[in-house]
Amino acid sequence: MTIYGLIDCNSFYCSCQRAFEPRLKHLPVVVLSNNDGCAIARTREAKNLGIKMGDPWHIVREQRKLSSVQWYSSNYPLYADMSRRVYQVLLEHVPRVEPYSIDEMFLDLTGLPGILSERCEAMRTAVEQTTKIPTCIGWGPTKAIAKLANYIAKDRPEMEGLCDLSDEHVRNRFYRNLPVSEVWGIGRRLAARLDDTGIRTIAQFVNAPPALIRKVAAIIGVRLQAELRGESCLQLSEIAEQRKGLACTRSFGRPVTSYNDMSEAVTGFALRAAEKLRAEKLDAAHVSIFIQTNKHKRDEEWYANQASLTCSPTSNTLALTAISMRLLRTIWKDGFRYAKAGVMLNDLAPVGTQNTLFNIPSEQDTALMEAMDTVNRRFGRGALRPLSTGIERSWKPRQNMLSPRFTTEWQEIMEVKTL
Repeated sequence: MTIYGLIDCNSFYCSCQRAFEPRLKHLPVVVLSNNDGCAIARTREAKNLGIKMGDPWHIVREQRKLSSVQWYSSNYPLYADMSRRVYQVLLEHVPRVEPYSIDEMFLDLTGLPGILSERCEAMRTAVEQTTKIPTCIGWGPTKAIAKLANYIAKDRPEMEGLCDLSDEHVRNRFYRNLPVSEVWGIGRRLAARLDDTGIRTIAQFVNAPPALIRKVAAIIGVRLQAELRGESCLQLSEIAEQRKGLACTRSFGRPVTSYNDMSEAVTGFALRAAEKLRAEKLDAAHVSIFIQTNKHKRDEEWYANQASLTCSPTSNTLALTAISMRLLRTIWKDGFRYAKAGVMLNDLAPVGTQNTLFNIPSEQDTALMEAMDTVNRRFGRGALRPLSTGIERSWKPRQNMLSPRFTTEWQEIMEVKTL
């Protein structure tokens, strides 16, 4: 029988901070969104203090009961590298691993020798010993069941981080007591529609006539029902799906009022988006940018606009920044206090694809981008970049509580001293 597993890193962003700062082990830790806006990750200690996902930092930080909370700005380079390390450890224990998100990965557990629960516990131990990241693992005959098993393993401390739903009788016992909203792929709106038909538990969803499920939840609901019955409809992907688009957007640390500052920001976003393209060996044939003021500032005039352009497929930083600047000139208006901007790339295709007779990739441009990427890998991101992206960049997002990038920057690597 095919067995899928799902491993989930507990409070991943917070755990990454704890991995390098042992003093945080039993303290409440919260990681904030871009621009130090709101809570996006919390340890159990922080949750017990009443901090909710999305709580704005500028409001909750003044509460006296939260004086012991350790607040951190988002440190995405660190989190991405720690996720990669978890992935590498897992590959040493199972034949196939499929990343689902930065902190969740599906595992192929089919046919592994020995007792499966012991092997899964060994995986958890290996990940924690190597990366210091605690995890939970759930498994079953389908990906939907594995996802549900992982939720149960995380939600119930008595299960000690492991949940086996490969047995139908065990599954049915949980199905009777769990709300249908806990099923992977059933969101708030769909759960409400199911509730209107009298389907509130997973057991009711599994036992409902397929025709009713199709009527309420379309083909996605039918597949989920089959998955929960133990019929695998979603296979592990050995090769990640090619993304259809990517974006680089940011809220500013202070309102941007000058065109020069905005042009620095937009070209900086285009630079980062181009780096992502080259990392995934993709070209983009459609570029969009947007700028907007703060819609929550009711005493200020609201303005938002966007522009887009189709171009020859490219991942060249200079070409994409030039297009972004051209688009910005068409939508910029003086007299506004801009709060956010972004660059979006679409119509992605494998690098070097020639979609027209006259679109011939330049070897010189390719060599230039490879040289730029090599320098930045060696000396750190942004070491070599177009001057148009700015030097001081006073508009950059607030990161007043940013920890060092312990694993991706030589200047910030941990130092060990002996007496």
